This record gives sequence, C-alpha cells and structure tokens, in this order.
Amino acid sequence: MGVLDGKVVLVTGGANGIGKETALIAAKEGAKVVVNDLGGGVSGGDEGSAGPAQEVVNMIKAAGGEAVANSESVADRAGAKRMVEQALDEFGGLHSVVNPAGILRDKMFHKMDDADWDQVIDVHLNGSYNMAKAAIQHFRDQEEGNFVLFTSTSGLIGNVGQANYAAAKMGIAGLSRILAMEGANKNVRSNVIAPFAWTRMIATIPVKDEASQKRVERMRDHMRADQVATFCVGLCAEGAKNTSGQIFAVRGNEIFLMSQPRPVRALGRLEGWTPETVAEQCLPAMEASMQDLGATVSVFSWDPV
Repeated sequence: MGVLDGKVVLVTGGANGIGKETALIAAKEGAKVVVNDLGGGVSGGDEGSAGPAQEVVNMIKAAGGEAVANSESVADRAGAKRMVEQALDEFGGLHSVVNPAGILRDKMFHKMDDADWDQVIDVHLNGSYNMAKAAIQHFRDQEEGNFVLFTSTSGLIGNVGQANYAAAKMGIAGLSRILAMEGANKNVRSNVIAPFAWTRMIATIPVKDEASQKRVERMRDHMRADQVATFCVGLCAEGAKNTSGQIFAVRGNEIFLMSQPRPVRALGRLEGWTPETVAEQCLPAMEASMQDLGATVSVFSWDPV
C-alpha cells in the first residue's frame, strides 16, 4: 500500500532531475503517472524528443508500475490541455499536477536579450498557468485536486543574473496562492516549493569565483533531486489535505515553511506625508527593518543536513 494508491499524477519535466524522481516515487507509492517531458535542453532552444520521457516510463513499468509518456511543451496551451486529456483517457482520472519543468537563461539584466526574458517567462510562469488552467475545471468538478508548483529562492530572496527567472518564480508563488484561495471550497489545493537540488539546470550556473564554486559543490554533494521529489509526493498524499497556499523550501533533508509578505513596520502621519518627510523621516525610521541585498546563500548560510 502506497500513499498514492488509486491516484493519477501528471509530472512535467519528468525525464530528468526533480521531475524524474517525482515520477518514480509517485509510481512506487501507487500512482498511475503521466510522465511529460519535451526532451529538450536546459536553455529551451531545441525541438526536443519523446525518448527521455519514455525511458522513465519504461523504468516505472519495469518496477511494476503504470505510466505513459507525453512530449508536449508546458509553454504550449493546447499541449497542456492534451496532457490532461491523456491522463483522463489513459487512466480515467487526474488528481495531482506536479510542474517542475523549466529552463534557464541566466544573464545580467542590462545584458539580457528580450528572447532571454520571454522564453523563461513563457516556460515557467505561462507554463504554470497553462498546466493549472488545463486541469482546474476537472479538479473543481470532481471536488478534489492538487497542484505542486515551483518557485525559487532566486525570486523569494534573490540571485544576481536571474531577473527573468526570479520574476517568473515570484509570479508562480502568487498564482499558487490564488489557486489555493479560490479552490478551498472545492477541495482543490496548491502549494509551491523552492527546491535546492543538483539538476541539469543547476549544472549550467556559471562558476566565476571560489564562493560560487563551493556553493555549486555543496548542492551537487548534499542536495539531491529525490529529496525534493519525496516532499512533492508527500504534498500529493491524502495526509496533506489540510496543506494549501503555502511556500516551502527543501534543501537536502531540511524542509522549510517560508514566510509570506506581511507588514513588518508602519508609520502614520496625521497631517499626511510630503516627499521631504518621506525621505527624511519615514524611510530612515524603517531602515532597520528593511531587507538587505544579500543573495540566497546569505540566508541559507549553513551546510545542508
């Protein structure tokens, strides 16, 4: 008996990294799995191939599980609909959509091309919209459904050279929150995960100094994709039915519940504000409560467990 017995799970980006491990663990826990992967590179610049997704399906079947492959792109709205239709046609249902599919086009903002911006937004933010939109009515009609979407500390905290990725990932956090709020009375849940894991995407991060070299080595050696995938599958289980609208981070064997924006300091002025009093009184009074410009590594500064 597994925690996903009788469930159908659609996993995007399922041929590598977190997606692959999620598909394998979900199947091991009893789910029937649609393994989606475009089969392209991490930069999103090629046509892709159906082969990688089928390889994962073959692994699931060899272990006694049930799965089918799909090679549509999450960035294609019609393709997202076909993924959901395939789950319904092949397995007669759909209960969870796990959407880690993504690409990277890292570059300093002043050097970023429009294409670098557009493609990252299209795959990550629009891709999350496409997958959620394709499944939402089915979830509401059956009064059961679960989205596991992916944000990033690049957006929640910040990393230099990832303005496109950060913007998309913060948008996904907002999307998930509203999906959770609007779905509450229909038993439709949504949560987001900021993963720390060695994947093909992480392997493309340029190493320019000793600090970044150590950071990448730490991710490769101590933060595995299967650790994030285990948490993904846990969010799909019946035991997680009361968890929705949350932001999590997973790093090695550590699971973090992240804060969400709430007021931290307030100043009022009965006679109203002027530009001068804002600059000379309000902002200096709030300065001690402001977030600094430290990147993700400054927040998660200790070695992973």
